[in-house]
Amino acid sequence: MKASTSLIALVLAMLAAGVQAQPVRIKDLGKISSSRESGLVGYGLVTGLAGTGDSARNKATRQSIANMLARFDLAIASDDIQSRNVAAVMVSAKLATYSRPGDTLDVTVTSIGDARSLVGGSLLLAPLKGPDGNVYALAQGPLTVGGYRYDANNNLVQKNHPTVGLISNGASVEVGMSVPEERPSVESLMFVLHDADFTTAGRIADAINELAGAGTAEVRDAAGIEIRVPAASRKQVPTFMRRLEALAVQPDRHARVVVNERTGTIVTGGDVRIAKVAVAYGNVTVTVASETYVSQPMTYGRTGQGVRTEEVTNSTLTVEDTPSSKFIPAGGTTVADLVQALTALKTNTRDTIAILQAIKAAGALHADLIIQ
Repeated sequence: MKASTSLIALVLAMLAAGVQAQPVRIKDLGKISSSRESGLVGYGLVTGLAGTGDSARNKATRQSIANMLARFDLAIASDDIQSRNVAAVMVSAKLATYSRPGDTLDVTVTSIGDARSLVGGSLLLAPLKGPDGNVYALAQGPLTVGGYRYDANNNLVQKNHPTVGLISNGASVEVGMSVPEERPSVESLMFVLHDADFTTAGRIADAINELAGAGTAEVRDAAGIEIRVPAASRKQVPTFMRRLEALAVQPDRHARVVVNERTGTIVTGGDVRIAKVAVAYGNVTVTVASETYVSQPMTYGRTGQGVRTEEVTNSTLTVEDTPSSKFIPAGGTTVADLVQALTALKTNTRDTIAILQAIKAAGALHADLIIQ
C-alpha cells in the first residue's frame, strides 16, 4: 500500500511540475457525426472443448447440435446427444461505417449455457446480423481465452473469466455499408467531440477558420461544430477532411479527481486546486486475539451422564488509537501537493481517498470527485 501511495505521489508530482500538455490532432478529439459503428450479433456453437462445454441439461445446445448434423444428412435426435465438448455461445462484433465486403472484424464470443470454460474451442461458422435482421458478416475460427478453469475431486483452480473468448479478425464482412458510386456534393459536415466542451469546440473552430477561411466552422453547441465545405472541395470531401484532421489544438479539460476504492487508485490532473483547508487524521486499530483450548473431563472414576469434551474459546479485545497527524496546506495548493505531503506522513492510499472525500464535502476541492 505504501508503494502504491508513492507511485501516485510520483505521477502527480510530474503533473504538477509544470509539464505542458502537447497539442492534440483534431481527429483524436472527435469524429464526423455520420461515422458510427453498428453492432452485429449472432448465435453459434463452439466445439473442441475438453469436457468443459454445456451439460445435458441445456436442451438448446443439444437441439443446435442436432440441427447442425442434419445439414450434413445425419439424423440424430437431440435427446441422444450427450456431448460436453460443445457450448452454445453468442457472437458479437462492430461494423464500421466504411466497411467493405472482404474486410475482417474482431469477434467476441460469450457462453450462454453452463459451460465451465471455452479454452481450446473453435467457433463454427456463425452468421452475424444487424438490427434490421440482415446478415452482414460470417464468423468462425479458434478462440483466444485469457484465462482457464480446472476442477477435479472438488478442487477448483480458475484464472480470469474463461467463458468469454476473442477471435482476432474472426469475421468476414459479406455486406458492407452502402456507398454511392458517384461522390455526392456535400455542403456541410457536423464534427462531434468525444468530450463536450465549449472551450475545446471554440479552439477547433478557430483553427479550421484560420486554415480554410472565416466562416468555415461554427460552434453549434458544446459537442458539435458545423463545418461548411468550400465550393471547390464539395466533391473532394476526403481531401478536405485530411487537411482538417491534421490540425492540432490544445484541448481544455474538466477538473476531475477519479478514485477507485476497490483498487486504491487515484487519478487526477496535477493542476486541480484545493482551497486552504486543515486536514487531521488518525488511525484506530482494533485487535481481537482468540485462544481455543479443550476442556477435558476428569479421568478418575466415572463421569456423570452428559459429561463430554468441549472446546472453549477465550477472546481478548485490544483497541489502539494512534495520535493523529495534521497537515495545513497553503492557499492555492493542488491535489498533487496534498498527496505528496500525505505520502511524507506515511499515509496509506485508503486514508488518502478518505481525506479527498472529506475535503470535497468541505467544499475545498475545486473539481468533480468521481468514485468508482
